[in-house]
Amino acid sequence: MNKSTIRIYIISAVIMALGGCAAAIVTGGAAGASMAIDKRTTGTIIEDESIELKISEAYRKDKEIRKQAHWNAISYNTKVLLTGEAPTESMRNRMAELASRIPKVTTVHNEITIAAPSSMMSRSSDTVITGKVKTKLLADKNTEGLNIKVATEKGVVYLMGLISRQQGNLATDIVRKTGGVQKVVKLFEYTD
Repeated sequence: MNKSTIRIYIISAVIMALGGCAAAIVTGGAAGASMAIDKRTTGTIIEDESIELKISEAYRKDKEIRKQAHWNAISYNTKVLLTGEAPTESMRNRMAELASRIPKVTTVHNEITIAAPSSMMSRSSDTVITGKVKTKLLADKNTEGLNIKVATEKGVVYLMGLISRQQGNLATDIVRKTGGVQKVVKLFEYTD
């Protein structure tokens, strides 16, 4: 690596660390509480983690995907959200197909865009937005912030969780008012 590349990595790491400090403290401390009130069963929580790992493993085994795409795979209650970038529609579809073949996956929301992989700066910005959103949701007394999974890609915030329609609408309003958010996509499973 050359010196410029190393500097970019260091600056990106510092930006992510500073931007995510409050969110890390709030969400880190809330992790134990989250497990206690999560509406998913313990088995489903473990299954979701396993699904995410298996999707990433499948993508790493595919030489073209590994070298040409950027991805995030998030599973919540066995429903998968795919975000990131792929250079072609064919690769985007293959990524969704690989995810759908993972045992226990019930739905795949394919939000991968056709583009070159995003920059570290763009990903850092998304990390900061996710941190701000999670912090706001956890701080709001009227929402079930611990039951909402948040992911951000290019300023688009994706919300997943098992919540009521009222809780989903309250959370969406909070997220829309968060700086840097370009759009909100609700992928909730409603309990009512």
